Amino acid sequence: MSIHEEKKDILGQSYIYMNYQVDKKGFYGNFGGAYIPEMLVPNVEELRNRYLSIIQEESFQTEMDQLLRDYVGRPTPLYLAKRLSEKYNTTIYLKREDLCHTGAHKVNNTIGQILLARRLGKTRIIAETGAGQHGVATATVCALMGMECIVYMGAVDMERQKPNVERMKMLGATVRPANSGSKTLKDATNEAIRDWINNPVDTHYIIGSVVGPHPYPDLVARFQSIISEEMREQLIDKTGSPNPNYVIACVGGGSNAAGAFYHYLNEKSVNLIAVEAAGQGVYSGHSAATTFLGKPGVIHGSKTLLMQTEDGQITEPYSISAGLDYPGIGPMHANLFETGRAKFYSVTDGEAFNAAMLLSRMEGIIPALESAHAIAVLENIPVKKDDVVVINLSGRGDKDLMTYITRKDEFTK
Repeated sequence: MSIHEEKKDILGQSYIYMNYQVDKKGFYGNFGGAYIPEMLVPNVEELRNRYLSIIQEESFQTEMDQLLRDYVGRPTPLYLAKRLSEKYNTTIYLKREDLCHTGAHKVNNTIGQILLARRLGKTRIIAETGAGQHGVATATVCALMGMECIVYMGAVDMERQKPNVERMKMLGATVRPANSGSKTLKDATNEAIRDWINNPVDTHYIIGSVVGPHPYPDLVARFQSIISEEMREQLIDKTGSPNPNYVIACVGGGSNAAGAFYHYLNEKSVNLIAVEAAGQGVYSGHSAATTFLGKPGVIHGSKTLLMQTEDGQITEPYSISAGLDYPGIGPMHANLFETGRAKFYSVTDGEAFNAAMLLSRMEGIIPALESAHAIAVLENIPVKKDDVVVINLSGRGDKDLMTYITRKDEFTK
């Protein structure tokens, strides 16, 4: 099915049906595709031609379901945050992806991709990471499957996420610093792509977000869609309806948001709220608010919205949260923004920091700084008393403890 398909209603009148899934060419509306070096074409084409048939095999689904249940700990709870609900005079549920093995949603995707890589005959795994959660999740599944693992991480991120660096090493991964550019996620991704170009035969690149050349955005979204699949079932049990009024998630590249939104994309009654990192302020020059600052461009193999200068040079992003420190968003999210299907907000470092403190003290849950951006947006959206709001709590805050300690006086009200 194409993104925009003409259909007829019950009276036989034509209308345009908006499908927010990827089309056969790898595009979400105006965004997506595969803009890749010639050396990578065989790898990407092999993946594109085989990924759907492999992940739909009964043996694949049986093995993945078993690992998600017994190893990852799914389903994750949908928790009614009573005190937070009272504060905002509405009903707020937290989808507890922070309770997944490894501490974030990232493992949903790495489990799926490691099983796929094995069926493709790959023996070596590479990955990029920002906050370190995807790196840890990749190192974890490589240890589980006995496969070589190399993780690229920006040198700046390695300093501010030291616990995750040590976790990756303990799991047997080699962590290689990216020392170019801003030394963050964008640069780690560049290094991983260079590695893949040099090792195209035996290596599978486990991309951690809904970015990169087709089919990666779709592949990662499918693996993360377990989040909204569970949400729907859990909401029926708790509220009698599978559909909340709002689903809220933070967005860097956007994998946790893609998973939280996936089964609600064509449910127009559900408001999709994506929260980007405003850093020190959207227009401060130290921000990662792509939909406010970006324009169409190509990064890491796909056309999307991208922060860039007038002559097309990528603008260095900034956020207190390493996982949101990316100059673009996934093409699925770019389409959701352009079509208006999702509403995008931005949250500053200080607002996210204080939201993290609020959740910690009101619910006894210390969130990742990325997830705290989603909590902070409650100050800005027009929720009503009878609304049901689901916030995807994408990760836990252990990895950010030093930031919470060292910057407490700077932000705490």
